[in-house]
Amino acid sequence: MSQSTGGTTERHDETLAAIGRRIVSGAQPAGSVLTLDAICTEHGVSRTVAREVIKVLESMGLVESRRRVGITIQPRTRWSVFDPRLIRWRLDGADRAEFLATLSELRRGFEPVAAALAAERANEHHCRILAAAVSDMSVHGRTGDLESYLLADKVFHRTLLEASGNEMFRSLADVVGEVLAGRTHHGMMPPTPNPAAIALHDDVARAIRLRDPKAAEASMREIITEAAAAVSPSLPGVRASKAD
Repeated sequence: MSQSTGGTTERHDETLAAIGRRIVSGAQPAGSVLTLDAICTEHGVSRTVAREVIKVLESMGLVESRRRVGITIQPRTRWSVFDPRLIRWRLDGADRAEFLATLSELRRGFEPVAAALAAERANEHHCRILAAAVSDMSVHGRTGDLESYLLADKVFHRTLLEASGNEMFRSLADVVGEVLAGRTHHGMMPPTPNPAAIALHDDVARAIRLRDPKAAEASMREIITEAAAAVSPSLPGVRASKAD
């Protein structure tokens, strides 16, 4: 990739993120109108880059572009709420704790079921990856290497969703990954990850290996509950974390 192409891509990504964050935060309210000229001036990009940014935002349901009307910000009901970029931008906002609670409710709806299915359908390769991910989480948890811990945690959950054999669950792996990354990158993880949380991941991996759907489902539900409590113990519906 040439330097100019790389620079254009970087400006595109920066402009997309800047406008996206402004929309999801409410700073650019629904019904307000953007123009290509304003985007070019504010962000120092060409009209070509501005158009590409608007195309992406349209694909996410954040804006609608019409002739003689302009680029109109869309209400939240039109957003593609499972888009990982949108989730990342929302987690950058001031209400991230409440949004994480919403995401925890979503995870309760599918990850425990995925764990039960994985206990019925996982192959040996899946089981090895799950076990290795737990081992990595344990090692990095002790050293406090949160980025390496995050990577192992993401591998664990992605593999579990793949092992479920359900393509719809598998498609939500990036959603879960953004939730895990949001906790880490916004200081919502303790300096040393909780050993009890790692033990729960080990329980899930063992239950899947032993073909025990009920145990896998129960342990995964506990993982999500503990994570939600650690982030927002005061929010309604989130009980105190036993692992704290």
